Amino acid sequence: MTKTIMKGADGVKAHVGKHLGYSDYLTVTQEMINTFADATGDHQWIHVDIEKAKQGPFGAPIAHGYLTLSLGPTLLPQIYGVEGAVMGVNYGTNKVRFPSPVPVGSRLRVGAKLLEAQDVAGGIQTTIEATFEIEGAAKPSCVAELVFRTYFA
Repeated sequence: MTKTIMKGADGVKAHVGKHLGYSDYLTVTQEMINTFADATGDHQWIHVDIEKAKQGPFGAPIAHGYLTLSLGPTLLPQIYGVEGAVMGVNYGTNKVRFPSPVPVGSRLRVGAKLLEAQDVAGGIQTTIEATFEIEGAAKPSCVAELVFRTYFA
């Protein structure tokens, strides 16, 4: 994996419309799912009841959709960085979809495409299309437009 390094706001703007790359794969474990369930209070059986989930529609426990989405801060920095940035913040999402489940034990990665870059006071606002995919799956598990603000000194 080669990390895309963009130099300052102008470097970011030069990458608009480009695919920035893919992260490494990360194995989604039952422990991760259980910890997320505890943190959010979402203990639905399709996530945390291993035996019942084996009989359910997915044949195994699956990750929460928002757990999949929340892996972005772990995986996206493997793909790109902004030289000269002093701080970055998650500004929100424009659109999020979960087209297919993430069964426990799946290997998940994310691909990133820079859709937009706009100047804001002290920095730049970017919209990244993040596509979370399971190794060998026909459809992505999550596709989201993520909005970030990156600030410079």
